[in-house]
Amino acid sequence: MEAILQGKVAIVTGGSLGIGRAIALDLAANGADVALNYRKHDAEAKEIVAEIEKMGRRGLAVQADVASFADAQRMVDTVVQTLGHFDILVNNAGVNRDGVIWKMTEEQWDEVIAINLKGYFNYIRAVAPLFKEQGSGRIVNITSINGLRGKFGQSNYVATKAGIIGLTKSVARDLGKFQVTVNAVAPGLIETDMVKQAPQNVRDMALAEILLGHLGRTEDVAYVVTFLCSDKARHITGQVIQVDGGQYL
Repeated sequence: MEAILQGKVAIVTGGSLGIGRAIALDLAANGADVALNYRKHDAEAKEIVAEIEKMGRRGLAVQADVASFADAQRMVDTVVQTLGHFDILVNNAGVNRDGVIWKMTEEQWDEVIAINLKGYFNYIRAVAPLFKEQGSGRIVNITSINGLRGKFGQSNYVATKAGIIGLTKSVARDLGKFQVTVNAVAPGLIETDMVKQAPQNVRDMALAEILLGHLGRTEDVAYVVTFLCSDKARHITGQVIQVDGGQYL
C-alpha cells in the first residue's frame, strides 16, 4: 500500500479513544509519525503509541489539557523538539454535557465551550506560525452533523460544533496563501464504545435517519481525515465533509 503520508508528523488531540484512536492509527498506517494528547487515559494513550511503533513509525503521548492555551503550545513545542518537525494537526478532542436549555448549568456550558471550541483554537494558534513560516501544513477539525442542523438537548455541544465550522472556514482564509489547507469532517452517529452502550431506542432512532441503514465505524472517519491530510487533497480547503451514511441530507 502506498504510504501517502510518508515522512509527515501529526498531532491528534483526544487520540487515545474512539474516533481519535482510529485517526491516529490510520495516519500511522499511511506513513506518518503521530503524537497524541491525553488528559486522563494514560494507559490507553501508551497502548496507541505501542501500536504505532509496531508499524515502524514514531509515536508520542503527551499529557495535555486541550482547554489550556499553555498546554497546547507546550505540546507543539515538544513534538517539534522530539520528532524534528510538524506537518498535520487533527483537532478531535471533545466532550458532551447534555441538557435542555432551561436546565443547563453555567458549568455545563463553560466546560463544553472550553474543550470543544477553545481547545481547537488553542492548537490552531500554536501551529499557525509554524505552518505559515514553512509554507505548508494540514489542519483537519472534527465537527458533527449536529453542528449543521441542531439537536435537542445539546445546545452547548451544537454551539461548539457549529463554531468549529465557522472557525475552519475563517482559518482556511487566513492560511490559504501559505499553502496550508484547513478542512472539517462532520460525522453522523459513529459506533464508538459510548454509542454501543446507548439505549437501543436511541440507536434505533439514529438508524432510521441513516440512508445506508447502518452506523458508521470510527475507521470511516479516519479514512477521510487521512485523505485530507495527504497531497491528494492539496486543492481542497475550507470544506465540511459529512461522514454520516446520509443521516443528514
